[in-house]
Amino acid sequence: MTMTAEMPGQVPWWKEPTKDQWVAWIAAWLGWTLDAFDFTIFLLIMVPIADAFHVPLLEVTAVFTITLWLRLVGAVGSGWLADRIGRKAPLMISILWYSVCNLFAGLSPNFALLFLFRALLGIGMGAEWPAGAALAMESWPARSRGLMSGLLQGSWSLGFLASSAAYGLLYDVIGWRGLLILGVLPALAVVWIRIYVKEPKVWVENRRIQREQQQEVRAPLLEIFRRRILGNTLMACLWMASGFVIYYSVYGMFATHLQKDLHLGAAMVAMPIALANLVAFLASGFWGFVADIFGRRWAMIIPGAIGAFVTPFYLFSDSYPVVAGAFILQGAFLGAIYGQNPSYLTERFPTEVRATASGFCYHQGAIWAGFTGPILAFFAVSMPLGFAVPMMVSTTAAAVVFVITLLFSPETKGKELVPQLTLVEHAA
Repeated sequence: MTMTAEMPGQVPWWKEPTKDQWVAWIAAWLGWTLDAFDFTIFLLIMVPIADAFHVPLLEVTAVFTITLWLRLVGAVGSGWLADRIGRKAPLMISILWYSVCNLFAGLSPNFALLFLFRALLGIGMGAEWPAGAALAMESWPARSRGLMSGLLQGSWSLGFLASSAAYGLLYDVIGWRGLLILGVLPALAVVWIRIYVKEPKVWVENRRIQREQQQEVRAPLLEIFRRRILGNTLMACLWMASGFVIYYSVYGMFATHLQKDLHLGAAMVAMPIALANLVAFLASGFWGFVADIFGRRWAMIIPGAIGAFVTPFYLFSDSYPVVAGAFILQGAFLGAIYGQNPSYLTERFPTEVRATASGFCYHQGAIWAGFTGPILAFFAVSMPLGFAVPMMVSTTAAAVVFVITLLFSPETKGKELVPQLTLVEHAA
C-alpha cells in the first residue's frame, strides 16, 4: 500500500507541487497560525482580565463564547465571497480584521469595550478558515493532500504554542494588555499574500464555466441544504460540532483549571499547554500521513478513541508531573483529530459551493463550542474538584459522538478536485 494516489516511483511528493501551490499553502498556513495566536492568547488571561475589571470569571468566559458564535457569521460571509470572487481577497480581509480587533481589545479602557472587540474578532477569525482552507486544498495535489491538511490544520497548535510561550515569557513584563496588543502583528502577512498568492486553477476554471453556461450559483448556502447533499451537510455538521466540543473541553478551560483548582503560576500553566500543542502539530502531520494511506476517517477515529482514555490522567491527579505529562500526551490524540478538517471538508463538497459549505459546517461547530466554557465554569463552581469532572464528562461524551459520526460518514481519500459543475440542476 502506498501513500501516493499516483504511480509509485515518480518524483518525491514534496517536489510534485509547483511554486504557486506551495505559496498558496503557506499563505493559508500563516493565516491559520496567526489566527490561532490571536484567539488562544485570551484563553490564558481570562483570570487576570476578570481581576482587572472586577467582573466574575463566568462573564469573561462569555467573551470567548460570543467570539466563537460570531465565527459562523464571518465563515458564511467569507465562504460566499470566496465562492464568488476568489479565495485570496477574503483571506486578506480576515487577517486584517482579527488583527485590528485584538489591538483594540488590548487598548480597551473597560470590560464592555474589550467584550465588543473580542466578539468582533470572531467574525474575522471565522472568515479566515473557509478562504484559507479552500485556497490551500484546491491548490494542492491529491497525492499528499491528507498530510498537508494535517500540517495546515495542525498549525493552530503552533499558534497556541506561540501564545502560551508569549504568556509564559512576557506576561509578567507586559501584562494581559500587552499580550493582546501583540495580536496586531499578523496584519503584516497581508502584504506578502497580496503580492505572491494566486487563485487556485480549479476555482478559476469553475467560475469560467459558471459564467459561460449562465449557471452561476448565487446562493451557495442554500444549495448545501438541497436534498441532493443535505445528508452530507448534516453529517459534516455533527462531526464538526462534536470535534469543537472536544477541543474546548480539553483546551478551552485547562489553563483556568490549573490556575483556579491547582493554583499554579504562569510558567507552570504555560509549559504543558505549549508542549501539548507542539506534540499536536507533529501528530497532525503523522495522522495526515495515515490519512493518505488508510483514509481520512480512520486518521481521526483512531486518535479520537485513544484520547478519551487519556483524559482522566490529567484531570484527576494531584501530581504536577502526571498532569503535565498526560496533557502533553493528549496532544498526540484529541489534540490532533482536526488535521483532516481542511482536506475532508474540501473533498466532501463540489467546487461551486466548497468554501461556503466548508465554512458553514466547520463554524457551526463553534456555536456548540461556545456553550462549553460557561457550562463547564457553571458546574465547576459546585464541584469539589472544580473543573475536573465537568471537563471529563464533556470530553468523553463528545468523543463518543465524534467517533460514531465518522464511522457512518463517506471516505474521500484520493479524490481529485475538478472544475466541472455538479449542482447545475439547482443553480440559479
